[in-house]
Amino acid sequence: MAASVLVIGGAGYIGSHMVKMLARSGDRVAVFDNLSTGHRDAIGGADFVEGDLRVRSDIARAFAGRQIDVVLHFAACCYVGESVQEPAKYYANNVVGTLNLLDAMREAKVRRLVFSSTCATYGDPVSLPMAEDHPQQPVNPYGMTKLAAERAMADYGRAYGLGTVALRYFNAAGCDPEGELGERHDPETHLIPLVLREALRVRAGGNPADTQLQVFGDDFDTPDGTCVRDYVHIADLCAAHLKAMERLSGGGRCGFEAFNLGTGTGYSVKEVIETCRRVSGQDIRYRISGRRAGDPARLVAGAGRARGELGWVPEFNDLTAIVATSWGWFGRLSP
Repeated sequence: MAASVLVIGGAGYIGSHMVKMLARSGDRVAVFDNLSTGHRDAIGGADFVEGDLRVRSDIARAFAGRQIDVVLHFAACCYVGESVQEPAKYYANNVVGTLNLLDAMREAKVRRLVFSSTCATYGDPVSLPMAEDHPQQPVNPYGMTKLAAERAMADYGRAYGLGTVALRYFNAAGCDPEGELGERHDPETHLIPLVLREALRVRAGGNPADTQLQVFGDDFDTPDGTCVRDYVHIADLCAAHLKAMERLSGGGRCGFEAFNLGTGTGYSVKEVIETCRRVSGQDIRYRISGRRAGDPARLVAGAGRARGELGWVPEFNDLTAIVATSWGWFGRLSP
């Protein structure tokens, strides 16, 4: 059955892909976004409300006059390094903004929420793969604010009958397989886009030896010395949200649940670069820099619960397939 969905942060990278998938599924979609990092042209003809979660009257406008069945919450500040330098920004947006959303939902009597969370709530791994019962001990304000939001949702569920599914992403990657949507971050911090931007520079005639692509540390306790991460395709993330919506719609479910989203396979930084080199056909080179503070050697998801309880099966299990969708987007940006 079609649902009426309010997508918070729907003009951003993940949110815009979600809006497209919802529209394809026949759902009625409204988007709320302040366009600080999102793009108005990424949501097509979806009903749009421009506003900021930190402003209560803004989010109230998104509910006014609309019958909302479920909210998908993607809006967050999400740069780890910036969160250390500007924690006030992260607490204001990720915590206060989320509390404003929860209160607006209460007032509008909307009781279903799917929350975009993160493996950063776990902090440094004490065991691998990292399952949902892994200790949650964030090591930066980004992870701390996401954990605070999760705990508020759990408390609201017990007190007010809110049903929340939190989806803890590992490394979101890839672009719309049809090439209509992609990653447009500024600044860009994700590895695959950074490597593919270097491929574009070389393809346009740049000297490969002049590369500014950096690999932060090659002395980790991993097979090739570089960090290992679990990459999950954007389309698979969005499909998991549809599964979470189905779970919330059945049986009046309330309370808080969390599921990891990852493939369970880790790839090193060097493996990602080599895959990008092969897919793009460009001579991509890099420079070794020092480690970044707080970078764990490995982050790999234990995602068995999402498979077993949500029925979520990632379609893009292979790094080459993920990178190919990104190159399909980035590869058309320059000659």
